[in-house]
Amino acid sequence: MKKVSLKNSFLKYCEKKKFEKNINQIKIINSLDNFIENQNFFFNFFLKSKKELCFYLYGGVGVGKTMILDHFYNYIDIPKLRLHFNEFMINFHDFKHKNKTDSINKFVQSLKQYNLIFLDELQVTNIVDAMILGKLFETIFRENIKVLITSNIKIDDLYKDGLQRDQFTPFISIIKKNSIQKELIIDEDYRKSDSNKLQRAYYPNNAKTVFQLNQSYRKLTKNKKKQKITLNIKGRKLIIHDFHDGIAKFDFKYLCDNNLGAEDFIEITNICKFVVIENIPIFNNENINQQQRFITLIDIFYEKKIFLMISLESNLETLGSSQKLIKPFKRTLSRLYELTSSNYN
Repeated sequence: MKKVSLKNSFLKYCEKKKFEKNINQIKIINSLDNFIENQNFFFNFFLKSKKELCFYLYGGVGVGKTMILDHFYNYIDIPKLRLHFNEFMINFHDFKHKNKTDSINKFVQSLKQYNLIFLDELQVTNIVDAMILGKLFETIFRENIKVLITSNIKIDDLYKDGLQRDQFTPFISIIKKNSIQKELIIDEDYRKSDSNKLQRAYYPNNAKTVFQLNQSYRKLTKNKKKQKITLNIKGRKLIIHDFHDGIAKFDFKYLCDNNLGAEDFIEITNICKFVVIENIPIFNNENINQQQRFITLIDIFYEKKIFLMISLESNLETLGSSQKLIKPFKRTLSRLYELTSSNYN
């Protein structure tokens, strides 16, 4: 039986999910079709020109980038790997720690079992990653591994104003040389539609909202035994003081004031499916480090499909931001709408 075309498959998906058909999303689907049309994609994946080894899709929050490339990823029946970009870099640094010599080549050799790698939400925030990415992706493309990437940022603006950005420009050149770059523009954030209003967010922080959140939490954890769980992460201990069979409650300061990162947040998602975060503050330039951790936290929770209940100092529209993180934080706010929605599944 002939496989349904990518476009028809996507249209059926939108119909099933009751998504509005959007012409800009359809254009991206057509571009993905062009990405593969000059070869027999399912039988001879390796023959495509190296100038098109990467499909780089960028755009604002809530436009459906991840949804579209997820659909393409699921459509393609080949050996493949899907990771959040943070998780991909953690895997690399873990591998590098165990393989002191020639670590990049050895790591990429371990990826050769996959014809396609999908990296969601590429953003570069630290100099360690910035300095290594050029060589890493040069090796990935040399091995003819195809890559799908989503990002909020166009290639030329990645790591903009970052420390020693000149060390990062080789990566920009390599990605541009090997990529089809497309921007997805949609005026409305589909995650903020009227049918998707916040149902599990309590604000402002006062006696009334504290009572409401605790009441909801008691209903969630009814007949579940409370435990204290200790996670061991590379010799560090992360204690979950309030854990009920896959449901955990944290204070914002515990997660974001302490020296925690992507590895710690991933470990939390391995044992939790529902997380309550209390006392999320208004963000500004004074708490930029906490905001950066919070952005990483929500990215990982979104990737791992964690249900959220939150209490905030104000509603999401007035939660503020540090000046430097305004753009990535728009994605965080959009994802909070979805993760705290009663329609989220």
